[in-house]
Amino acid sequence: MNAAALLPRLAAHLAQGRSALDSAIGALAQIAAQGGRLQPDLLEAHQPEAFRLAHLHARAHAAAEMTRYGEHGELEALLALAFGARTLYDLSAGLSWLACRLEGVREAAAVFGSAPEMAALLAECGGDALHAALLEAMAARQSDGTDGLDAEHRMLRSTFRTFAERKVAPIAERLHREDLLIPDDLIAEAAELGCFGLSIPAEHGGAEERPDNLGMVVVTEELSRGALIVGSLITRPEILAKALLKGGTPEQLARFLPPMASGEKMVAVAITEPDVGSDVANIQTAATPAEGGWRINGTKVWCTFAGRAELLGLLVRTEPDRALGHKGLGMFVVEKPAYPGHEFEHRPEGGGRLTGRAIATLGYRGMHSFELTFEDYFLPADSLVGGEAGRGQGFYLQMEGFSYGRLQTAARALGVTQAAFEQARGYAESRRVFGKALREFPLTREKLAQMAACVQASRQATYAAARLLDAGEGQMEASLVKLFACNQAEWITREAMQLHGGMGYAEEFAVSRLFADARVLSIFEGAEEVLALRVIMPTLLRRHLG
Repeated sequence: MNAAALLPRLAAHLAQGRSALDSAIGALAQIAAQGGRLQPDLLEAHQPEAFRLAHLHARAHAAAEMTRYGEHGELEALLALAFGARTLYDLSAGLSWLACRLEGVREAAAVFGSAPEMAALLAECGGDALHAALLEAMAARQSDGTDGLDAEHRMLRSTFRTFAERKVAPIAERLHREDLLIPDDLIAEAAELGCFGLSIPAEHGGAEERPDNLGMVVVTEELSRGALIVGSLITRPEILAKALLKGGTPEQLARFLPPMASGEKMVAVAITEPDVGSDVANIQTAATPAEGGWRINGTKVWCTFAGRAELLGLLVRTEPDRALGHKGLGMFVVEKPAYPGHEFEHRPEGGGRLTGRAIATLGYRGMHSFELTFEDYFLPADSLVGGEAGRGQGFYLQMEGFSYGRLQTAARALGVTQAAFEQARGYAESRRVFGKALREFPLTREKLAQMAACVQASRQATYAAARLLDAGEGQMEASLVKLFACNQAEWITREAMQLHGGMGYAEEFAVSRLFADARVLSIFEGAEEVLALRVIMPTLLRRHLG
């Protein structure tokens, strides 16, 4: 199979698919707008269509990145063909579904789905011949495909891959099964390698003259390949650092960023509340002015690493007027001692109390996710990010951090899916059923080839988004890769477990941990429903409306 020769035809059909998808987005824009302005209530009435469109758009975006990636060599072209062919199927099916729901989509869907040239291409490059050729090429090169990194980032990858294989992977299963906290000595070694300062400027103790989001993604991917929880050590410092860099006072930057960059102080973030998930504008936890500072009252949940952390980014309501919504929030940095257990209580010098209780979880163990209760907890005035000017700015500071948190979560998904694929491939090579190796069956080859293609598509789209963020752009792309990579992580780990059969359900095989861990990726740092309906689709629709 001459994969490189088929790439231009694939690219042309994917472009047609994106054009048809664009027509569908335009049709929804007309339905959800009045007077040229998007109306949230009209969009809400079409949530199923909007949700499907967001996922299709995210996959089409990844396919475009993979088409460019396919130009790097024969293996890369095979990976691009495998991913692109499946994307064409998904676009055709998705557009046909949307044509039954949205006026103005039927013609574009029909033209795209019935194109004889596309059917001919799929017949030519689809099926077992492609999957077998792809897996043979991977075995011959002993590679999953080029990563497209420069020498500096490739060295970074090598350093953290070695660290993850030697230090992280050997303890991952024990941390998960016994719900133990990540050891301090492992955190210290990771800090010595510089993983906490990748997105903090050198002037504040970080590793670079300017933030290196691509480096952060590479490091996160390798650490998460060893264990998701270790890759997640970087997430909360990323979110808080971005917020501080955007709105912190010079004194706050000097006070908080250096110990964050060095790993001297761990970070947690407290945003979600029991009755308020991703609807951040309706946060109820309140900060009331007091002499010399503020009193905090309220409850937060899903505060990962909150016990062990010495710094806690806290989003609360600073303005009593509830009608202000998201404009009435402020962000604080809480300083507290580290508590290693599943419960803690902290009483600051100014009075009040903070109690924490770890929430038992299906996976993502080793950092503990806490419910936190603040009772007249005193915070000094200089804890408010931005000082007095930071009143009402908390939402915007948090959103700044969330964009990078989404990118970092896509990188975590990359590490988990790469590990799952490696586990599945290894098991398929060693396991014999019905007289031959599992990998010799066409269905197994299809599963492995599609897994490999999806991992690489997630990787290339995530790297591209990181490069855009490094250039001061890429907010939308970060949301797209978070949506896509985390959704694919569930499918890939599910297939990896399925290939293991009954042994995949046993805790003695790492794939069961990977499956449990992957499930959280589409929930945190922006649940996929909120990401699709409140971030991605409104942006796409407004672009259509001008």
